[in-house]
Amino acid sequence: MLRLAPSWVWDFWFADDGDRFHLFFLKASRALVDPDRRHLRASIGHAVSDDLRTWTEVGDALVPADAPAGDDLATWTGSVVRGPDGRWRMFYTGVDRAERGLRQRIFAAASDDLTTWHRVGAGPVCEADPRWYADLDPDIWPDLAWRDPWVSERPDGGWQMLVTARARDGHPSARGVVGQATSADLETWEVGPPLSRTDSGFGQTEVPQVACVDGRWLLIFSCMTGELSRERQEAGGVGGIWAVDCESPTGPFDLDHAYLLHDESLYVGRLVQDRAGAWQLLAFHNVAPEGFGGEITDPMPVARGDDGRLCIVPV
Repeated sequence: MLRLAPSWVWDFWFADDGDRFHLFFLKASRALVDPDRRHLRASIGHAVSDDLRTWTEVGDALVPADAPAGDDLATWTGSVVRGPDGRWRMFYTGVDRAERGLRQRIFAAASDDLTTWHRVGAGPVCEADPRWYADLDPDIWPDLAWRDPWVSERPDGGWQMLVTARARDGHPSARGVVGQATSADLETWEVGPPLSRTDSGFGQTEVPQVACVDGRWLLIFSCMTGELSRERQEAGGVGGIWAVDCESPTGPFDLDHAYLLHDESLYVGRLVQDRAGAWQLLAFHNVAPEGFGGEITDPMPVARGDDGRLCIVPV
């Protein structure tokens, strides 16, 4: 478990250098008192582990940029990949002071050692394309969703980025889609149409990740109860960590068939393979008896159940 006495921690992602697991996570001071204030004070922390269980915090990876910049207010969730040149790339979400954190964009940083990171370029690598994705309209949704980039290699070559996004059409409570961008070189990105259909019952599909577990691909994402569609809420739906099987890591993703992997007491599930090759799920404690949890769980083994669905294996 990762718990920091001075800071809340929440969304996170991994990199594996072959010797140690590197955990990158959002953090904000507990001195804020109200955890709802943490989002616009977030920076990206860094910890290392040999076993996904015992973590040692090291120097922070990224903090907000000097103003004016597109990420001068807060740095949010991302992912890390290693390019063919051996350099590590972090793709992360940035929000700025000029737009009061309401418009999200994707930025990039690079590192030779996973410890010291340098921003790449003078601005974002991609942002929501209004041909397919909703623009900022506070009367419909509080922000412009274009965040949580999950970058992975495409089976047919090149790279793909999955993004938390909202479609420009559909009922306001159900416009959550899996957005996408593609790249040949991890530098220039082209935004494409959503990889899931609107009106699947989600206001947003946070922190997407694809993985092949027991020979079958699946997408996991998160959505809180209050951000489910009106129909799902009226039917008694509960939010949390969701999963859905797919034919390919590049989609499309049929979110109509998504199922709940864990309720929202845990949030932002991430799948990672341990040193034995077994799949583990980690998440952050979202709801605790004293309020917001703000710490990351120990690894929880997962496997396919008799019905073929992914499930958490009791230990």
